[in-house]
Amino acid sequence: MLGEGHSLQLRTALETAESWVSVGAWERHPTADSVACVLCTEEQGSVMATPTPDSVSSGEDEPRNCVVCGDRATGYHFHALTCEGCKGFFRRAVRRSMGRTCPFAGSCEVSKAQRRHCPACRLQKCLDAGMRKDMILSEEALALRRAKQAQRRAQQTALQLSKEQKETVQTLLEAHTRHVGTMFDQFVQFRPPAHLFIQHQRSLAVTPVLPMLTHFADVNTFMMQQIIKFTKELPLFRSLPMEDQISLLKGAAVEMVQIALNTTFCLQTQNFFCGPLCYTIEDGVHVGFERDYLEFLFHFHGTLRRLKLQEPEYVLMAAMALFSPDRPGVTQREEIDQLQQWMAQTLDSYIKGQQQRPRNRFRYAKLLGLLAELRSVNSKFWHQIQLIQGLPAMMPLIQEICS
Repeated sequence: MLGEGHSLQLRTALETAESWVSVGAWERHPTADSVACVLCTEEQGSVMATPTPDSVSSGEDEPRNCVVCGDRATGYHFHALTCEGCKGFFRRAVRRSMGRTCPFAGSCEVSKAQRRHCPACRLQKCLDAGMRKDMILSEEALALRRAKQAQRRAQQTALQLSKEQKETVQTLLEAHTRHVGTMFDQFVQFRPPAHLFIQHQRSLAVTPVLPMLTHFADVNTFMMQQIIKFTKELPLFRSLPMEDQISLLKGAAVEMVQIALNTTFCLQTQNFFCGPLCYTIEDGVHVGFERDYLEFLFHFHGTLRRLKLQEPEYVLMAAMALFSPDRPGVTQREEIDQLQQWMAQTLDSYIKGQQQRPRNRFRYAKLLGLLAELRSVNSKFWHQIQLIQGLPAMMPLIQEICS
């Protein structure tokens, strides 16, 4: 347990939103630190984050031509790659079942410019290209399909967020943009060792321990400060008793930082890119973290990053971590449980309201599993900090939060 002075410090931070960093440390402007900082303060979110080279976009396919007339094809229709014009023509010709005869012995040119001149040759070319009559729906079947499509659209509309849910998401996004979304670009203010700069060729020489520790401590304190500023702008959080606010932050701050840091994680390189700085797993080892813990942490970030979350999903995930009624010291458990359920329902509705893609399958369930895994990250983090000599004393705010 920490002394009364530490509790007063956290309470003061909530009431004033002032930095917990000591005046000396703040004036030094220590900068964002190594992967270690990344390792223990990983939260930024999707849109909400620093761009990272973790994905390679593929170019669009080149335009393809209709196999009947050569016009631009719009897709496969009745088993052949055709344009909209030939698709409609084939449907009409088959439904009308009218006999068509070519006056020129079936030798007419069928091109984009000439396709209307001889319906018989055009129909024959459709058949020769592989278009199938049996794939044309009857009027009744077509009406049924359109009715089902309308029903799906209505269901999709029903899955859209309610007005209250939209307001919740907007509040979270605005607070996140002000205090969390750009904090990783500010790491450079905290005196990072030279080898962390992306443009700097990493030296084979070992970086002195003290600068890395100082950078790590200052960056982590800065991130915790930004997380608290973020929570202070949430009316639902401010409506809770001060003691519960403190208990929720003690339990969730590290997890919220990890969620935010995820937006800086690059799947291709397995590094964190924070503005001009790059943090690797070796940086974390150098700070003093055990490699097993770092591998566990990096695996977590890889799993979360592969889901390619959007910014609303990141902030709602962070809000679910924040409003956890089972945190030690919480008194208004029922009220906080309702707040968490509200965030969970909003996240579920948001996911269901997005365009369904294969990668979205079980997305909500996967996020719940990752939130549970974050608890392990949280519990192991403070144990790792205590293993590094002198580090806890350099981060009194985190020492209080993790107590």
